This record gives sequence, structure tokens and C-alpha cells, in this order.
Amino acid sequence: MKNRIETKRLILRLFTKEDINALFAIFSDKDVNTFLPMFPLRNIEEAKEYLRYIEEYAGYYYAICLKDDNIPIGCIHISEDDSHDLGYCIGKKFWYKGICTEACRAMVGMLRQAGIPYITATHDVNNPRSGNVMQAIGMTYRYSYEELWQPKNVLVTFRMYQLNFDGQQNRVYKKYWDKYPVHFVEEI
Repeated sequence: MKNRIETKRLILRLFTKEDINALFAIFSDKDVNTFLPMFPLRNIEEAKEYLRYIEEYAGYYYAICLKDDNIPIGCIHISEDDSHDLGYCIGKKFWYKGICTEACRAMVGMLRQAGIPYITATHDVNNPRSGNVMQAIGMTYRYSYEELWQPKNVLVTFRMYQLNFDGQQNRVYKKYWDKYPVHFVEEI
């Protein structure tokens, strides 16, 4: 995998210790954090802990930066487990500008070359814009499921999307379907 990816407007790169203030700004925002699987960061020390988590992440975790200044405005990551889960977030100031879609398309391009057979991604039904990003990069809705989401301890209905790279278009990642008893297919 690459340490740096460039698009027309963006640089996707590894986070560094110099990014701690930007990391805190992104992950301390309550609105940005609403649909993330963590609570907002409360101080720089928690940001430093989160940076350590990113450095040890079992997968690929990139800062999303504008080419103008190379300062992180969001993040994008893919897990190395069997879900190959794609996740992303962007600072509120940069919402509705197509940045997540542009970053995700770049990540998909890299993953295709890396030989990963497929990726998945999930979004809370209350966050349909995330689903729009998934659709824009070619992902297909497969099913929905309910999960008591931790550590926030809230019941969430997730929609699971998948993009197969290896030609097996009928393959469906079933782990969430099998794990959570409430699952169903919606008309999207």
C-alpha cells in the first residue's frame, strides 16, 4: 500500500505527530462525531492517545488533506480484517464539497491495485449522505441490520454496502447478517 495518494484537490497521507492539533479539531467536534464509533475527544492528551491508536491500526489509516496546505481535514481508513471495512469522516467546514467521495475514489483505486477482493462499508440510516458517498464510488447496498453500538450504547440500524473487485459480483459479506438477529433487506 502507498503512504501517499494524490487526487485533483487532495493528499491522502499517514498522520504524523505534527497533526495532533488538526486531529483534535476533527475528532472533538460533536457534529462530526455523531456517527463515529467513539466519543468526541475532550483534550489534546486524548488526541495523542488516538494518534497512537491510528499508528497501530490494523489496516490503512490516512489523513485527508487539501493540497493547498497539507493539513488534515478528515480521515479515511480500510481495515485489514475480513470485512475490509471502509470508513471516513471530514471536518464540518468541508461537508457537502465532494471531498469524501474524492478521497474514497482514490482509496478504491489503490485497493483495486493491491489485490483486495472486496470492501464493505456501513452507515447509520440517519446518515444517508454517507450512503450517498458509498453509492457514488460504486458500492452496492446488500442488507441492513440492528446493532447495539458500543461504546455509545445506542441501538443503530446500519445499511451495509459492498464493492467486489474480483469479478464475483454475487458475493455478499454476511458476517453482520449472521451476527445480529435483526437483519433485513430494504428497498433503496
